[in-house]
Amino acid sequence: MSTAQQVRHSRSYDVAITVGLMAYGLVHLLIAWIALQLAWGKSSQEASQQGALRELAGQPLGGVLLWVCAVGLLALVVWRVVELVYGHLETEKKVSSIGRAVVYLFLGISAIRVAVGSGNSSTSQQQTLSGRLMAHGAGRVVVVVIGLVVIGIGVRQLHKAITKKFTEDLAGGVSDLTIGLGRIGYAAKGVAFLVVGALFGWAAIAYDPQKAGGLDTALHTIKDQPFGSILLTVLAAGIAAFGGYCFIWSRNARR
Repeated sequence: MSTAQQVRHSRSYDVAITVGLMAYGLVHLLIAWIALQLAWGKSSQEASQQGALRELAGQPLGGVLLWVCAVGLLALVVWRVVELVYGHLETEKKVSSIGRAVVYLFLGISAIRVAVGSGNSSTSQQQTLSGRLMAHGAGRVVVVVIGLVVIGIGVRQLHKAITKKFTEDLAGGVSDLTIGLGRIGYAAKGVAFLVVGALFGWAAIAYDPQKAGGLDTALHTIKDQPFGSILLTVLAAGIAAFGGYCFIWSRNARR
């Protein structure tokens, strides 16, 4: 058995993946909590992944939990890289694994930055990036392309929710509760991505970087719509459902 195969079948590897997926679920639960506060009051945190990590940092033993989350999330990057190299995946699944690895890497680095006190607002970073891009001739086209890519990710999330394709990530039997949480969660994430992508596109069309932004901007946009508080509450519940699904996924992940 090769070294890579030994790692894939080791107990520590399984534990690291479990911790990573639990950390991923915790981040979504915190985002849902911040979004719910935004819907019915005033949230002190940015409703984003980085905002969720800062919320965690403010809790008892928050610093320790942040480092545990960081290690777990970076372990998920290793998981996806090993899967890419040794998993004999189809092209579609390879693209998916690369995308997931990037997300986990971003979150892991963000957790480390927040833990050491250097995490900045993701919304301001995205608006600054959009502004820099639009300052160049083809920059608006690039921003539109980014928006279309994000919309494509949203459509994929909705496709997973409708077709239950996410069950391919699970090993063993899949309960109705797991399917229900997964479908609701992926649908909520799909809607959030669609709004984020649309905001990037609108920023390019209006030539206004302030209109671009990530999840926090998207949730504020939903809040500002008629019945926005109700809509945002429903979306928060969906994001929380995805967080719950991640905890089940952590125990039944297909290695």
